[in-house]
Amino acid sequence: MQTMKKQEKCWNQGDIDCFMEGYWKSEKLRFMGKKGVTYGWQNTLERYKKSYPNQEAMGQLTFDILSLEILAKDKALMVGKWHLARKEGDLEGHFSLIWQEIQKEWVIIFDHSS
Repeated sequence: MQTMKKQEKCWNQGDIDCFMEGYWKSEKLRFMGKKGVTYGWQNTLERYKKSYPNQEAMGQLTFDILSLEILAKDKALMVGKWHLARKEGDLEGHFSLIWQEIQKEWVIIFDHSS
């Protein structure tokens, strides 16, 4: 998906605000990670900025999409892997994203990354 490529580019330029443009700008957005669920776009943005305070901590992100399943005409489930190449040690894991078409734009409404 184009949005995922844009997110990689934004992340790799150290631009978390740009990265977050792929998410639904709503208080109903949910992000689930190892520390639990974060609700809302703004809270998710702040979570990312706290966890990755600078470009060195952010590293270089790559996504590997493993599957994409259409759930309804306006919803899809994506499963994949993420990898951060960093000087202080690489990080990697898996994700599942629920995408929804809202006002003719596909956005992430639920992100479970571990």
